[in-house]
Amino acid sequence: MSKKITFLPDKADIMVDDGENLLTAAAQAGVYIHAFCGGEGVCGKCKVKILEGAVVSGRAQHLKAEEHEQGVRLACQTAVTSDLVVEIPERMGKDGRALKLKPKTTRAISARSLEKLIGKWDVDPPVEKRFLKLEPPSLDDNVPDLQRLLRAIRKGCHECKEPTYDHPEMLRGLPFILREANWEVTVIMLRGKREEEPDRIIAVESGNTTDRLYGLAVDIGTTTVNGILMDLNSGKVLAEASAYNGQVRYGEDVISRIIYSQRPGGLRTLQEKVVCTINEIIESVCRTVMISPSDISYIMAAGNTVMSHLLLGIDPKFVREAPYVPACSQFPLTRAASLGVMAHPSVRLFLYPSIASYVGGDIVSGVHACQMHKSPELTLFIDIGTNGEIVVGNQDWMMCTACSAGPAFEGGGIRHGMRASSGAIENFHIHPETYDPMIVTIDRTKPRGICGSGLISIVSELLEAGVVDQQGKFNRAIKHPRIREGRDGFEYVLAWSKDSLIGEDIVITEVDIDNLIRAKGAMYAGYQTLLESVGMTFTDLDRIILAGNFGAYIDLERAISIGLLPDLDRDRFYYLGNGSLLGAQISLDDHKRFRERGEVSRLITNMELSENPHFMNHYMAALFLPHTDLNLFPSVRSKLAEL
Repeated sequence: MSKKITFLPDKADIMVDDGENLLTAAAQAGVYIHAFCGGEGVCGKCKVKILEGAVVSGRAQHLKAEEHEQGVRLACQTAVTSDLVVEIPERMGKDGRALKLKPKTTRAISARSLEKLIGKWDVDPPVEKRFLKLEPPSLDDNVPDLQRLLRAIRKGCHECKEPTYDHPEMLRGLPFILREANWEVTVIMLRGKREEEPDRIIAVESGNTTDRLYGLAVDIGTTTVNGILMDLNSGKVLAEASAYNGQVRYGEDVISRIIYSQRPGGLRTLQEKVVCTINEIIESVCRTVMISPSDISYIMAAGNTVMSHLLLGIDPKFVREAPYVPACSQFPLTRAASLGVMAHPSVRLFLYPSIASYVGGDIVSGVHACQMHKSPELTLFIDIGTNGEIVVGNQDWMMCTACSAGPAFEGGGIRHGMRASSGAIENFHIHPETYDPMIVTIDRTKPRGICGSGLISIVSELLEAGVVDQQGKFNRAIKHPRIREGRDGFEYVLAWSKDSLIGEDIVITEVDIDNLIRAKGAMYAGYQTLLESVGMTFTDLDRIILAGNFGAYIDLERAISIGLLPDLDRDRFYYLGNGSLLGAQISLDDHKRFRERGEVSRLITNMELSENPHFMNHYMAALFLPHTDLNLFPSVRSKLAEL
C-alpha cells in the first residue's frame, strides 16, 4: 500500500511503497540530504526529523538519546510504514548563512497504464494436455495402437481436425506406454502454427498428468538470461530466475562473440555456454516449485539475432560483414533436448523471428507485447543497451534500426563503472553551493562503483550545478577538494577511499563523461535519423515506449537533461519493462496472441544507419550536453539559463 511523504520546509511530496527506505525516497523526490556512505549508516550525515507518522529505524549509533527522543532519525536506516511529514535540517554555510536548496524535479518513467499497452490475454496456451481412456484392443477390434489413440482423440473433439505426429520416437514407446498405463494416458498436443493447421501429438504420458502443464518464457540477453516459469493451466507465474550469460567470458558484446565463434570449436563453445545458462534458469525455477524439468512442456524464447544464431549453433560470421546478412530470420521450431536443454524429450523451443542482423527477436517480442502492430498511435519504441534498438511506426507500418551505443549504460568504459548490483551508485544529488554529494547505492552499502542509472544522475547533476559545461569539461574555476586533476584529466570525487568498499577514491572523470556523451549521442542521433527517414520529427510522436530493465531505473528528467531522450511532454513516455520476456510470456499463455507475431515481423522494415549519410551529422551535433541545438531541449535550456 502506498504511503505519502511530505518533506519540509519545501513541501515536496512523493508516494512510495510501504517499507521504502527514507533516503531512497528523498532522492526520488529530488530532496537533497547530505549522505556519502551510500546508505549504509556509517557516515551519520543523513539526519532528518520525523514530525508526523510512524517509521521503523535501524542502527542509531550516530544519534544522541535526546535527538532520538525528539524524532531525529538517520534517513538511510529508516523504513516508511505510514504517511510521514519529515523535516530536513538546515545546512549552514561557512559564513553562518543558511543554505537554501529547492527540491529538484525528478520523474521515473511511468509504468502507468501498462495494461493499456499490453492488453489482456486468455489462458489458452500453444500446448495442451488431454487425458484419454482408450478401449483395449480385442480380436474384434485390433486396429493399430496409433489409430486407436487418434480415434480416442477425435471422439473427445468431434470438430477437431485429425491430429498429426512428426517424430518416430513417439511411436517407438507408444505400445509399451499404453499397456503399462492400462490404456489410460495423457497426450501432449501442440497447436498448429496457423488456425487452419491441425494439432500435433508430441508426447504420450502414462496416467492423468493434466494438472502438470508448465511453460518457460526466456529472454536470452547478451549479458543476462532471464526466465519465467508459468502454470499454463492457470496462467500464473510460479517462479522467476536470472543468470549471467555464460558466453560473457568470451566477449562482452555480440561482435566479440562473432569473432570468437570463428575460432576452432568457438561456435560449439558459445552454444554450450548459453545452453548451460538456460539450464541454470530451469534448475532454479524448478527447484523453487519442486517440479522436474521434464514437467516443462513448452519453451518460448527471444533474443537478438546473434544470440539466436549461437543458441541454434548457426554460424553468425556474415552478420558483421557488409551487407550484414544473417543466415536466417525465421527460426525453426526446435526440440529443446536436441540442443542440450534440460526438458522432456518432446519439448519444443520456439525462438521469436529477427528482422535484421542487429534488430532481433527480443525487439520483435517487445513490439509484439506492447501491441504497436494494433495501435493507430505513432510510437517510438526504444531499447537502450550496448546495442540500442529503435522502432517507429504504428498499425500500418514500422521502421527499425540499431545503433552501437557502446557499454557505458552498463558501466563499461567508465573507470569505476559496474553493472547494476550491490554497492553500485544508482542515484546522486549534488548541493549547488557546497558541491557535497548525496549518494544512494543498490542495497544501501558503501559505494563500490557506478551503474548506468547512476552515471546518468551524476552527469545531469554536475551539468545543472555548473560543475561541468555542455562539452562535459569540468569548471576549473571551482575550488573544491572533490574537484581535482587526476590521471585522466579533471574528475569529481564521489566517495573518498575511507568511505568506499574498494579502498580507493571513486571518481567520475572527463573521460567517463565523454564516453557517456558518445553513447547518448548515438542513441539520440538514431532516433532523429530514423524519424527523418520517414519524413517525421519528435513532435509527430504520440508516445515513446522505453523497454529493457535499464529503463526501470532511469530518471526521465535527467535522461532528458543529458540528451538521451527527447524533450517532449512527459506524459508521452511509457515504461514497458523487459519487453522481450513479456512478449514470450504472453505468447506462452495465449496461442492466439502468439499467432500474431507474424504480423509484427511483416510490418517492420529495417534501415541500416551505417548506410544513411545523415546519421553522422546528427551524431556530431549530439556530442554536447544535452545537444548543440538547445531549441530541441527547451526545458533544459531554461535550467541552464539560471546558472
